[in-house]
Amino acid sequence: MLDALFGRKKAEMIAAEDALRGRDEPGFAIPTKHEVLGTPIQPPFPDGMETAVFALGCFWGAERLFWTIDGVYSTAAGYAGGTTPNPTYEEVCSGRTGQAEAVLVVFDPAKVGYADLLKVFFEEHDPTQGMRQGNDIGSQYRSAIYTTTDEQARIAAETAAAYDAALRQRDKGAVTTEIAPAGPFYYAEDYHQQYLHKVPNGYCGLKGTGVSCPIPASASVARH
Repeated sequence: MLDALFGRKKAEMIAAEDALRGRDEPGFAIPTKHEVLGTPIQPPFPDGMETAVFALGCFWGAERLFWTIDGVYSTAAGYAGGTTPNPTYEEVCSGRTGQAEAVLVVFDPAKVGYADLLKVFFEEHDPTQGMRQGNDIGSQYRSAIYTTTDEQARIAAETAAAYDAALRQRDKGAVTTEIAPAGPFYYAEDYHQQYLHKVPNGYCGLKGTGVSCPIPASASVARH
């Protein structure tokens, strides 16, 4: 009974005034280089690069999805969308920070479009589950898109609506993905960065719905 109650509490967004206080600076060292791509994971990034932030459950598998895409310059695992500044992994897992496990994606829009990244985002997890992904339950596992430009916000909203319609046609649930302007992105601990490269057989709980995500005609396309 207590476990069930604790699980329900973790699956609710904590009020800002009840969140953990956090800290002014990270409590751990953040690596500078991507273990797979060899590029910086912290700014400044080269001119012409654009950033995007996605949350789709456990960030280990989510980060690997994006670093394999042609046109992606760098990725990083971290925390976004919450209240507590510079949280630790344990604090995020407590459900008392409001932060989601998220991935920072740095990409070249001349090689891959934001809509293409959204297609991967929607198809590779289940965006209908609210505060969970499969057996991973808690507000840190919610589906979310944190936009860094007005154009990203427009494309994200239109693509989410299109995918919601596609899911309903297949008798699936409604999209619960949170879409909001990006706030601070707090980098996760070193051992989380490119985790599935370091531990190839490590845990990955991502599982899509099997429904293809249509890209609205109004969405930007990559300039190849």
